[in-house]
Amino acid sequence: MDAAGQESFRAFVAGRSSVLLKTAVLLSGGDRHAAEDLLQSALIKAAGRWQRIDEPEAYVRQILYRQQISRWRLKWRRREVTVAELPESGAADGAAGVELRLVMRGALARLTARQRAMLVLRYFEDLPEADVARILGCSVGTVRSTTHRSLARLRELAPELAGLGQAPAEQLPSRDFSPVEVRP
Repeated sequence: MDAAGQESFRAFVAGRSSVLLKTAVLLSGGDRHAAEDLLQSALIKAAGRWQRIDEPEAYVRQILYRQQISRWRLKWRRREVTVAELPESGAADGAAGVELRLVMRGALARLTARQRAMLVLRYFEDLPEADVARILGCSVGTVRSTTHRSLARLRELAPELAGLGQAPAEQLPSRDFSPVEVRP
């Protein structure tokens, strides 16, 4: 790699590594150390092909997903580790927000790696089903069914998350479903 390529790679790593680390943490089930290893190996692979990469962030994300898939396919299962520290840094948003993030992270950590990856790709990365299927090497139907089962499992593991994003019942508009008179 020439000097200009090295400088552009350094700028990319400095500018995008924190965002890519968040994705890696979600893919690894909250294990920050495993996420750092995942991201580091993805960046090493990208550095080797840096001069030929058109869209660096998309390329590195693709490597992250594929490496995580390779880890699932290993014969042995590694025990998942939960951590107490969130990878995000932001303004204090109150105890309720922190509690919900902890509950969400704990529930995500209890999902399988495949279920977690489906949810990360579909909802955190906001990718369409076809793209998720292409990245994970499966069919669109598999993405749909696994996502459905993953969400059901997430609701089962953390029932306190079920009401998020929904208006309370008393705030919903009431509908009058009075019977309609049918004349012969």
